[in-house]
Amino acid sequence: MENKKFNRYTITAALPYANGPLHIGHMAGVYVPADTYVRYLRQRGKDVLFIGGSDEHGVPVTLRAAAEGISVQEVVDKYHNVFKESFQKFGISFDVYSRTSSPVHHETASEMFKHMEAEGKFTVKTSEQYYDPQAQQFLADRLIKGECPNCHFPEAYGDQCENCGKSLSPDDLINPYSSLSNSALTKKETKHWFLPLDQYEDWLRKWILEGHKEDWKPNVYGQCKSWIDQGLQPRAMTRDLDWGIPVPTEGGEGKVLYVWFDAPIGYISATKEYFQDKQNPEGWKEYWQSEDSRLIHFIGKDNIVFHCIIFPVILKAHGGYVLPDNVPSNEFMNLEGKKLSTSKNWAVWLHEYLEEFPGKCDVLRYVLTSNAPDTKDSDFTWKDFQNKNNSELVATFGNFVNRAISLTHRYFEGKVPPQNKLDETDLHLEKNLAALPDLIAQAIEQFRFREALALLMDVARLGNQYMQKTEPWQLYKKKEENEGRIQTILNISLQLCANLGILAEAFLPEAAAKLRAMLHLSDTSWEQAGSLGILKAGADLEKAELLFEKIDDKQIEAQMQKLQGPPPGAEEEASAAEPAEAVEVPPFKEEIAFDDFMKMDIRVATVMACEKVKKSNKLLKFTLDTGIDQRTVLSGIAKHYKPEELIGKQVVLLANLAPRKMMGLVSQGMILSAEDSEGNLRLLKPNEVVNSGSTVS
Repeated sequence: MENKKFNRYTITAALPYANGPLHIGHMAGVYVPADTYVRYLRQRGKDVLFIGGSDEHGVPVTLRAAAEGISVQEVVDKYHNVFKESFQKFGISFDVYSRTSSPVHHETASEMFKHMEAEGKFTVKTSEQYYDPQAQQFLADRLIKGECPNCHFPEAYGDQCENCGKSLSPDDLINPYSSLSNSALTKKETKHWFLPLDQYEDWLRKWILEGHKEDWKPNVYGQCKSWIDQGLQPRAMTRDLDWGIPVPTEGGEGKVLYVWFDAPIGYISATKEYFQDKQNPEGWKEYWQSEDSRLIHFIGKDNIVFHCIIFPVILKAHGGYVLPDNVPSNEFMNLEGKKLSTSKNWAVWLHEYLEEFPGKCDVLRYVLTSNAPDTKDSDFTWKDFQNKNNSELVATFGNFVNRAISLTHRYFEGKVPPQNKLDETDLHLEKNLAALPDLIAQAIEQFRFREALALLMDVARLGNQYMQKTEPWQLYKKKEENEGRIQTILNISLQLCANLGILAEAFLPEAAAKLRAMLHLSDTSWEQAGSLGILKAGADLEKAELLFEKIDDKQIEAQMQKLQGPPPGAEEEASAAEPAEAVEVPPFKEEIAFDDFMKMDIRVATVMACEKVKKSNKLLKFTLDTGIDQRTVLSGIAKHYKPEELIGKQVVLLANLAPRKMMGLVSQGMILSAEDSEGNLRLLKPNEVVNSGSTVS
């Protein structure tokens, strides 16, 4: 936690499946925030190791190989190289980027499994698993399809529904069938090694629910709480497959390690490779086995349970490893109002962006961060991308820098003028600037990157406002009378540019480097920021270069054209203009007086925790933050929502309804919902996130 002294940082970014290229959802959810945080730590002089790699096991990889008609090895080689090249071109500053097919990884994962087996950490048991009699093989979760019990999408996978994003197990599916043969399934006995998660419930409750209640993001904490409160079950750490790491023990023939056992261990094996290359084979231990090392996982929300519960239990059961101190996870990013889908080709692919927008990595970083899905799902649109570039990066950030440096060349031959005496306007700016680096740092350290970026832009806005107020170009008309004042204005403007060159490094590394080159500023340490004394009077400046260029309508139209119509294989979506299917609408209730309505206190509340009520098929128990208190409210929507998908969401609450006792619990209010065309209850919620306790009128 933040108040503990750490001497080094181990930062991991989720390993992407080597079954398709990277898209903006991956970048917004994991890699841009992780890289921002790492660059910031380096500026603060921290000892940090940034680890990435490709996840090359698991069924999605074998499915891609079958779809492309090539071997599995060819698939993983292809996409590993695509990932590595795309990350390098985009500027994701990994210290090491490895892969789970490497010999070091196979050795590391096998050794951890054998150690845990020798220590009696697994339960070996025979159980019934889904079997495809036509294909004559057991099926991994990903090879099983059926109807999603949550959203009723007809082609949900046995591990997750791609339509609603819910994590599933094959037994959750309605009418499961084999995706290999499209035939019905049977169940057949097979032996597997299980990790007894239930034995670690008390430890997890203390470690997460007590130890990280204040510092983990609400969506992460809430999902973990929901899993733990519902009771953990043993989970198989082996699978009946032929692609993966062979189970390294007697009786494991024809089986491989479960991908979520071996994949997180890839962070450890990648660290081993890094230090082997540095001729220091034991160096990895400081980052994984020293209590003064801080381990942080950057992941997407669909990986929360694996990184917060399963992998920590593996590390705990093995012994000798540090546990993740924080697991900052974002929500999902949509594209033009629709869920991103690799299988339906509905995405903005990173490798295509790099080809079509050369030199504009910072623009995408800026847009993804300023619209980050940090507390709720967000939406990427090409029009917003254009507006943010043209109105903010070009007109605010770039325009200020260009004016400050160009005027200095015009008035003072490209040399930093002296600062002279500061007047009231200058002192006011100095005070505002001095506060910003600490505010930006606090936001970054709490993983609020969107807020931190907005504060960075305040530095550029401060500069533009200062120039507009002081108007050095007007003063120059009487240069002899005003030269000292012009010198001060441009010195302060250049000092603001130097601050931008330092503070923007974590967010806009290409632009920051170009700006520092124009200023001949080589030191990027954070501690300089907030000062008006970074640049020395008389120092030479390079000519002004454009940091950002406008993006015209034709470029945006070309991108929109690529998205026109349903992408290949996608189903047509109903138009928003089409009327919903007619349903029976109940008649109006009897008229009430306005004063009666005004007695109702309707507010927006945020879901802190949610769980099923024992012995009830209908009720969910909510813990709500009303902005005034935290209260328990029961709602009969258990058939329409799963508890973990509601954590962190906002609902509309009738707050002054008299308390009511149900199933031995007291409900302190009513959550409002409406019935859709299919008879499903849908929670009412604000279109945008508002403060908890906001009144509805």
